[in-house]
Amino acid sequence: MEENKEIQQEIQEAEAVQETVEENTDSASESTQEEKGTRKTQRKSRRRKIETVEPAESEWKEQVVQIRRVTKVVKGGKKLSFRAIVVVGNKKGSVGMGVAKAAEVIIAIQKAVADARKNLVTVPIFNTTIPHMITGRSGAGSVVLKPASKGTGVIAGGAVRAVLELSGVENILSKSLGSKSPLNAANATLNALKSLRTFKDVALVRGISVKEMLGQK
Repeated sequence: MEENKEIQQEIQEAEAVQETVEENTDSASESTQEEKGTRKTQRKSRRRKIETVEPAESEWKEQVVQIRRVTKVVKGGKKLSFRAIVVVGNKKGSVGMGVAKAAEVIIAIQKAVADARKNLVTVPIFNTTIPHMITGRSGAGSVVLKPASKGTGVIAGGAVRAVLELSGVENILSKSLGSKSPLNAANATLNALKSLRTFKDVALVRGISVKEMLGQK
Protein backbone atom coordinates (compact mmCIF):
# COMPACT_ATOMS: atom_id res chain seq x y z
CA MET A 1 0.00 0.00 0.00
CA GLU A 2 2.78 2.37 0.87
CA GLU A 3 4.44 1.69 -2.49
CA ASN A 4 1.16 2.49 -4.31
CA LYS A 5 0.86 5.76 -2.39
CA GLU A 6 4.42 6.73 -3.30
CA ILE A 7 3.75 5.91 -6.97
CA GLN A 8 0.55 8.02 -6.95
CA GLN A 9 2.42 10.94 -5.37
CA GLU A 10 5.14 10.74 -8.06
CA ILE A 11 2.46 10.69 -10.78
CA GLN A 12 0.75 13.76 -9.28
CA GLU A 13 4.06 15.61 -9.03
CA ALA A 14 4.85 14.79 -12.67
CA GLU A 15 1.40 16.05 -13.78
CA ALA A 16 1.92 19.27 -11.83
CA VAL A 17 5.29 19.79 -13.51
CA GLN A 18 3.73 19.19 -16.96
CA GLU A 19 0.98 21.74 -16.21
CA THR A 20 3.52 24.39 -15.18
CA VAL A 21 5.59 23.68 -18.32
CA GLU A 22 2.49 24.02 -20.54
CA GLU A 23 1.53 27.29 -18.86
CA ASN A 24 5.03 28.65 -19.42
CA THR A 25 5.00 27.61 -23.09
CA ASP A 26 1.56 29.19 -23.61
CA SER A 27 2.70 32.47 -22.06
CA ALA A 28 5.91 32.41 -24.13
CA SER A 29 3.96 31.77 -27.36
CA GLU A 30 1.57 34.62 -26.54
CA SER A 31 4.48 36.98 -25.91
CA THR A 32 6.17 35.98 -29.19
CA GLN A 33 2.90 36.52 -31.09
CA GLU A 34 2.55 39.96 -29.52
CA GLU A 35 6.15 40.82 -30.48
CA LYS A 36 5.50 39.66 -34.05
CA GLY A 37 2.37 41.78 -34.20
CA THR A 38 4.22 44.88 -32.99
CA ARG A 39 7.02 44.25 -35.50
CA LYS A 40 4.49 43.95 -38.34
CA THR A 41 2.78 47.18 -37.33
CA GLN A 42 6.17 48.94 -37.15
CA ARG A 43 7.10 47.64 -40.61
CA LYS A 44 3.76 48.76 -42.05
CA SER A 45 4.16 52.23 -40.51
CA ARG A 46 7.69 52.47 -41.95
CA ARG A 47 6.42 51.46 -45.40
CA ARG A 48 3.66 54.02 -45.19
CA LYS A 49 6.14 56.72 -44.21
CA ILE A 50 8.43 55.78 -47.08
CA GLU A 51 5.53 55.82 -49.55
CA THR A 52 4.24 59.20 -48.39
CA VAL A 53 7.64 60.90 -48.85
CA GLU A 54 7.78 62.14 -52.44
CA PRO A 55 11.12 63.13 -54.04
CA ALA A 56 11.42 66.78 -55.01
CA GLU A 57 11.33 67.30 -58.76
CA SER A 58 14.54 68.71 -60.17
CA GLU A 59 14.48 71.59 -62.64
CA TRP A 60 17.02 69.78 -64.81
CA LYS A 61 15.56 67.68 -67.60
CA GLU A 62 17.35 64.84 -69.36
CA GLN A 63 16.84 63.50 -72.87
CA VAL A 64 18.63 60.54 -74.43
CA VAL A 65 19.62 61.36 -78.01
CA GLN A 66 21.24 58.08 -79.01
CA ILE A 67 22.25 54.71 -77.55
CA ARG A 68 24.59 52.73 -79.75
CA ARG A 69 26.42 49.45 -79.33
CA VAL A 70 30.11 49.79 -80.08
CA THR A 71 32.93 47.24 -80.22
CA LYS A 72 36.61 47.50 -79.43
CA VAL A 73 39.15 44.98 -80.74
CA VAL A 74 41.39 43.74 -77.93
CA LYS A 75 43.94 40.97 -77.61
CA GLY A 76 41.39 38.28 -76.69
CA GLY A 77 38.77 39.29 -79.27
CA LYS A 78 36.10 42.01 -79.30
CA LYS A 79 34.87 43.96 -76.29
CA LEU A 80 31.21 45.06 -76.53
CA SER A 81 30.00 48.24 -74.84
CA PHE A 82 27.25 50.86 -75.16
CA ARG A 83 27.68 54.54 -76.00
CA ALA A 84 25.06 56.99 -74.77
CA ILE A 85 24.52 60.61 -75.88
CA VAL A 86 22.44 62.60 -73.37
CA VAL A 87 21.36 66.26 -73.37
CA VAL A 88 20.67 67.99 -70.03
CA GLY A 89 19.00 71.39 -69.61
CA ASN A 90 16.81 73.46 -67.30
CA LYS A 91 14.83 75.28 -70.05
CA LYS A 92 16.07 78.58 -68.56
CA GLY A 93 19.15 79.22 -70.67
CA SER A 94 21.47 76.41 -69.55
CA VAL A 95 22.11 73.28 -71.61
CA GLY A 96 24.85 70.68 -71.95
CA MET A 97 25.64 67.44 -73.71
CA GLY A 98 27.50 64.37 -72.46
CA VAL A 99 28.89 61.22 -74.08
CA ALA A 100 29.89 58.10 -72.17
CA LYS A 101 30.55 54.39 -72.68
CA ALA A 102 29.87 51.47 -70.35
CA ALA A 103 29.16 47.74 -70.38
CA GLU A 104 25.49 48.40 -69.46
CA VAL A 105 23.03 50.91 -70.89
CA ILE A 106 21.92 52.37 -67.53
CA ILE A 107 25.49 52.99 -66.38
CA ALA A 108 26.34 54.61 -69.72
CA ILE A 109 23.35 56.99 -69.38
CA GLN A 110 24.30 57.91 -65.80
CA LYS A 111 27.88 58.66 -66.82
CA ALA A 112 26.67 60.71 -69.80
CA VAL A 113 24.37 62.78 -67.55
CA ALA A 114 27.27 63.51 -65.20
CA ASP A 115 29.44 64.51 -68.17
CA ALA A 116 26.69 66.78 -69.54
CA ARG A 117 26.36 68.67 -66.25
CA LYS A 118 30.09 69.38 -66.32
CA ASN A 119 29.85 70.96 -69.81
CA LEU A 120 26.95 73.42 -69.48
CA VAL A 121 26.50 76.34 -71.89
CA THR A 122 24.56 79.54 -71.16
CA VAL A 123 22.24 80.63 -73.97
CA PRO A 124 21.24 84.31 -74.33
CA ILE A 125 17.49 84.16 -75.00
CA PHE A 126 15.84 87.29 -76.46
CA ASN A 127 12.03 87.32 -76.72
CA THR A 128 11.79 83.49 -76.66
CA THR A 129 14.31 83.22 -79.54
CA ILE A 130 18.01 83.88 -80.23
CA PRO A 131 19.39 87.39 -80.79
CA HIS A 132 20.78 86.84 -84.30
CA MET A 133 21.46 84.26 -87.02
CA ILE A 134 24.49 82.03 -86.50
CA THR A 135 26.15 78.90 -87.89
CA GLY A 136 27.80 76.26 -85.73
CA ARG A 137 30.24 73.62 -86.95
CA SER A 138 31.51 70.31 -85.62
CA GLY A 139 33.52 67.91 -87.74
CA ALA A 140 31.87 67.47 -91.13
CA GLY A 141 28.52 68.79 -89.95
CA SER A 142 27.13 72.28 -89.51
CA VAL A 143 23.87 73.74 -88.16
CA VAL A 144 22.32 77.07 -89.17
CA LEU A 145 20.12 78.80 -86.56
CA LYS A 146 17.80 81.72 -87.35
CA PRO A 147 15.62 83.74 -84.97
CA ALA A 148 11.86 83.40 -85.47
CA SER A 149 8.73 85.31 -84.44
CA LYS A 150 6.39 84.20 -81.67
CA GLY A 151 4.17 81.27 -82.58
CA THR A 152 6.69 79.67 -84.94
CA GLY A 153 7.84 76.97 -82.54
CA VAL A 154 11.03 74.95 -82.70
CA ILE A 155 11.60 74.02 -86.34
CA ALA A 156 14.25 71.34 -85.90
CA GLY A 157 14.63 67.61 -85.58
CA GLY A 158 16.73 64.95 -83.90
CA ALA A 159 19.62 66.05 -81.72
CA VAL A 160 19.23 69.73 -82.74
CA ARG A 161 15.66 69.80 -81.44
CA ALA A 162 16.64 68.17 -78.14
CA VAL A 163 19.35 70.78 -77.49
CA LEU A 164 17.14 73.74 -78.44
CA GLU A 165 14.13 72.60 -76.39
CA LEU A 166 16.13 71.93 -73.23
CA SER A 167 17.93 75.26 -73.59
CA GLY A 168 14.62 77.13 -73.31
CA VAL A 169 14.33 78.51 -76.85
CA GLU A 170 10.68 78.43 -77.92
CA ASN A 171 10.77 79.93 -81.43
CA ILE A 172 13.61 79.24 -83.85
CA LEU A 173 14.40 78.06 -87.38
CA SER A 174 17.23 75.61 -88.02
CA LYS A 175 18.85 73.65 -90.82
CA SER A 176 21.34 70.82 -90.41
CA LEU A 177 23.95 70.52 -93.19
CA GLY A 178 26.68 68.02 -93.93
CA SER A 179 27.09 65.08 -91.56
CA LYS A 180 23.91 63.39 -90.31
CA SER A 181 25.53 62.07 -87.14
CA PRO A 182 23.55 63.00 -83.99
CA LEU A 183 26.81 63.64 -82.13
CA ASN A 184 28.04 66.12 -84.77
CA ALA A 185 24.62 67.80 -84.95
CA ALA A 186 24.41 68.25 -81.17
CA ASN A 187 27.99 69.53 -80.96
CA ALA A 188 27.40 71.98 -83.83
CA THR A 189 24.24 73.28 -82.14
CA LEU A 190 26.07 73.80 -78.86
CA ASN A 191 28.90 75.53 -80.72
CA ALA A 192 26.39 77.91 -82.31
CA LEU A 193 24.61 78.66 -79.02
CA LYS A 194 27.94 79.23 -77.30
CA SER A 195 28.97 81.78 -79.95
CA LEU A 196 25.82 83.91 -79.59
CA ARG A 197 26.29 87.51 -78.43
CA THR A 198 23.77 89.82 -76.80
CA PHE A 199 23.03 93.42 -77.85
CA LYS A 200 24.81 94.71 -74.75
CA ASP A 201 28.02 92.86 -75.61
CA VAL A 202 28.08 94.22 -79.17
CA ALA A 203 27.25 97.75 -77.98
CA LEU A 204 30.15 97.65 -75.49
CA VAL A 205 32.55 96.53 -78.21
CA ARG A 206 31.41 99.36 -80.51
CA GLY A 207 31.42 101.91 -77.70
CA ILE A 208 27.81 103.00 -78.17
CA SER A 209 24.53 102.43 -76.36
CA VAL A 210 22.01 99.74 -77.23
CA LYS A 211 19.46 102.34 -78.43
CA GLU A 212 22.00 103.91 -80.79
CA MET A 213 22.94 100.51 -82.15
CA LEU A 214 19.29 99.65 -82.82
CA GLY A 215 18.63 103.06 -84.39
CA GLN A 216 16.31 104.25 -81.62
CA LYS A 217 16.28 107.80 -80.34
